[in-house]
Amino acid sequence: MYLSHFGLRNYPFEKTLKSDELLDTETQAEARARIGHLIELRGIGLLTGESGVGKTALCRQVLDTLHEGLHQVRYVAFSTGNVRDTYNAIATAFGLAESQSRAAVCRAIRAEMSRLVAEAGKLPVLVFDEAHHLGNDVLAEFKMLTNYRMDSSNRLCLLLVGLTELRNRLRMAVHEPLAQRIIVNCHIPALRHDEVGAYIEHRMRLAGADVPVFEPAAIEAVALASNRIPRQINRIAHHALIAAAADRARTVTDSHVNRAADEILL
Repeated sequence: MYLSHFGLRNYPFEKTLKSDELLDTETQAEARARIGHLIELRGIGLLTGESGVGKTALCRQVLDTLHEGLHQVRYVAFSTGNVRDTYNAIATAFGLAESQSRAAVCRAIRAEMSRLVAEAGKLPVLVFDEAHHLGNDVLAEFKMLTNYRMDSSNRLCLLLVGLTELRNRLRMAVHEPLAQRIIVNCHIPALRHDEVGAYIEHRMRLAGADVPVFEPAAIEAVALASNRIPRQINRIAHHALIAAAADRARTVTDSHVNRAADEILL
């Protein structure tokens, strides 16, 4: 579409980057440190942010570095079901059999957590992505799942990842028991205004660009139209490159960005 025009190896804003290819910002560095702290403390953590800021990518960047011999990381997609369904989703993630009994599957999960820690020498790390979809009854149950009163240290590290609304829900009185057990609370904001240009140029370099393609005015236009959300930046920048190639322009201008934003109805 525009690869040959700009001499690129691949589409810079459509590819899902590997963990070691992500742009390193101050916010991400702080979030990585906090998640690392959570792993050390073996507790419950909360990671929130608006849609498209890169929460899941950040989690994977940190967790991909964990030693497989010392950690067992499992991801669970959001569940809109009841507590039993959620327990069964966790059981499946750890290779356990599902059960029609909520109590039975809960016991099986807790037993597996104990086995991993005591026998295999591994710390179970459970990441609940899209956790803002979880019902209040499910959120309340997480306190029980991670409650090992007879132990000096926790046997499960739980990270809840979701939209900002999840943070607001956990402030409700009904969730106070769970909120009190959250030891790491991290919120990922949009990119700073001065980081948008670095983000765009980083993605372009990874795709093979050896000279800047987006003019300063174009970067400013992308920042304004995208609200500095990486996923929105990707969409706008991709369509702006299409517009520039159609005009046979060697650089992307603010006019191309504005056309792109209009095209995707922003």
